[in-house]
Amino acid sequence: MSIYLYRWGKFAFRRKWIVLPVWLLFFLILGGLGATLQKPMTDDFSMPNLPSERATDILDKHFPGMSEAFAFDAVTGTYVVGAPAGQKLTDPQNRAALDGLIAAIEKLDIVDKSKPIVDPITATEEMGCLTAQPDPSTCSAAPLNVLNKTAPDTVAFFSVPFTIKEFADITADDRHAAYNAGDAARSAGLTVEISGSIAMEQEMPSGKSELIGMAVALVVMIVAFGAIVAAFVPIITAIVGLGAATSLIFLSTSVLTVPSFTTFLASMIGIALSIDYALFIVSRYKHELHVQDSPEEAAGTALGTAGSAVVFAGLTVIIALVGLSIVGVKFLTFMGLGGAVAAAFAVLTAITLMPALLGAFGKALFKPKLPLIAQHDPEDDNVVTNGTRVARVIAKFPAITMILAIALLGLLAAPALNLNLGLPGDDSMPKTSTVRKAYDLRTEGFGEGSNGVLQIAVDLSDTPVDQRPAALNALSEQLRSYPDMDLVTEPQMSEDGAGALINGIPKTGPNAQSTKDLVQSARDAEPALHEQYNMSYGITGTTAIYADIDHVLLSKIVPYMAIVAGAAFVLLILVFRSILVPLTAALGFLLSMAATFGATVLIFQEGKFDLIKDPHPLVSFLPIMLIGLVFGLAMDYQVFLVTRMREEFVHGASPTEAVIKGYHHGARVVTSAAIIMISVFGSFLLESDVTAKSMGFALAVGVALDAFVVRMVLIPALLVLLGKWAWWIPKWLDRIVPDIDVEGTRVRDIQAERRAIAPPQG
Repeated sequence: MSIYLYRWGKFAFRRKWIVLPVWLLFFLILGGLGATLQKPMTDDFSMPNLPSERATDILDKHFPGMSEAFAFDAVTGTYVVGAPAGQKLTDPQNRAALDGLIAAIEKLDIVDKSKPIVDPITATEEMGCLTAQPDPSTCSAAPLNVLNKTAPDTVAFFSVPFTIKEFADITADDRHAAYNAGDAARSAGLTVEISGSIAMEQEMPSGKSELIGMAVALVVMIVAFGAIVAAFVPIITAIVGLGAATSLIFLSTSVLTVPSFTTFLASMIGIALSIDYALFIVSRYKHELHVQDSPEEAAGTALGTAGSAVVFAGLTVIIALVGLSIVGVKFLTFMGLGGAVAAAFAVLTAITLMPALLGAFGKALFKPKLPLIAQHDPEDDNVVTNGTRVARVIAKFPAITMILAIALLGLLAAPALNLNLGLPGDDSMPKTSTVRKAYDLRTEGFGEGSNGVLQIAVDLSDTPVDQRPAALNALSEQLRSYPDMDLVTEPQMSEDGAGALINGIPKTGPNAQSTKDLVQSARDAEPALHEQYNMSYGITGTTAIYADIDHVLLSKIVPYMAIVAGAAFVLLILVFRSILVPLTAALGFLLSMAATFGATVLIFQEGKFDLIKDPHPLVSFLPIMLIGLVFGLAMDYQVFLVTRMREEFVHGASPTEAVIKGYHHGARVVTSAAIIMISVFGSFLLESDVTAKSMGFALAVGVALDAFVVRMVLIPALLVLLGKWAWWIPKWLDRIVPDIDVEGTRVRDIQAERRAIAPPQG
């Protein structure tokens, strides 16, 4: 590979005015097609084959149409109403205001007039049935949209049916109309808030994160290159690479249903990788300018060596991201594919566009030089840099530095034992939003569990008619027996008499572990009840769906890591021609991941140091996304740093000296690349969306720990301790593994032969 990249690098450098217009034309065509053919993205977070689907099937069988309310893209809306302080909703003036609210809602064009809104006060006063132990002799079936424990006092809520088909069809005017319907009631003193998808607004990234990441990257590269012009070259490749990747994603919406979160991940990956890869190649080019015969030769050599490492580093990222498809979750699959597209374009721009840009800027690339920064070439073997000093300390005390690194990571990993996962729900919305206010008001009135009601759909088709009451009573008593169950309603029978629906209200919220355990306990009780009464049931609702998704995602982590790590391990064997180097790379990653989870739990879940004012469980798909992304990036740094160490070892240095020299050459570029990554990811903390915040933080911490603790401390220490055995490979494996020559040995052989034939002049 190094030979092909070497030749292409020279060609692109020499024929820059051919390569650059071709790239520009390609970029404009792709961008134009993406903008013209783009279709709206969706927010479908559905998963196939969840246990909660069993309840949906029963509802479809006995309660036709009712299951539509539990679809991920269903349009739902619940109004939560609070009385003024010191008053009750049943007071005449408040009763009148509530009646006016319902009348105003019913007048909205987006409300389904065929399904009357159930007045929460009247319905509950008539039945008084939703108590912990209802009296079956006086209680009729409770309506599905009323969940008050007792007669309404200060808080009530009711559901509203809408005519809008899907969440994606909701417009800003629809949201405003639904909210403004409560203005008269608010003027009368009532508190009126709305939950449900009718009040949800999809917050796309503001763009501030990308700009901040770019700005920090520019400063870092000015310091790394010691010149201003060179710092803009990686920015150019990042803009082109991300623009092309985003355009391709937009173009794909014309034939595929693409989740909206796809572009968020692509922007994260595209900016960071494009800049990192360009930084790596330009740094090598700067060094080669001092040792090669011409700038063209320097460009070819930089691409043949650093470019080869970029290709394989990019492949590890692409493998990790494409591997997300094995989870079987649509939005994760598309997020992974979107990130993989961005990573592919980052590699493509680095190895095709970059050498042409180097040729276009020519001698002006490293000008003007900054006097306080560009005092010497950091890659000059005769210069002692900070990287050299750190490497020498590690080489002198390898065991101590290894133990300290492991101890630090272990200490940070400890909080990960308390990891709790959940999905972004009403409780994760900003406290100023109407959705969050509705959640808090409902919690105040009826307990947090009222926000995550369990719907138990019962199938009595195979139960004898005379045993059905006893079967339902047994199920209800079983549900009431759980200490974490706050309330169980009387069964609502279907018209055919062979189905029933029971509502269960947990004591805790949808994302609480105790609630998830409650769902599992209720499901575990089914076999015994089925054996006794031949009755079947399923559990759905927000809480049950959250628990199902958590279980699915967690169950996929091990096979996902096995597949991705296995593929990357084989790839790294090709790169390093070693068994122990890829193995230590993977083990180091496990340590950095554990520490990253611990730090994220500490800040976002436990709320330590008051960095997050509203701590919550971590989003369910964060662990598997974090593993995929950071694994790919970790292998990037492994390739960047350790390929240079192998290059020195192959060219005759002792194992310890190879580590020191490789560290000397690679430390600055890896440090710069990591700082850029941390800045890009960390800037997403400025987003208002809690998912973006937590993901940005976790990625930033993951990169910091893996780059600065694992790759730049732990791995060099291990390589020194292993000595020549670090580069050992069984002879039988050495014979079958193709020599891809990442270190550019063949390039140097060609250059040596050419110099021997025609030595350079002057």
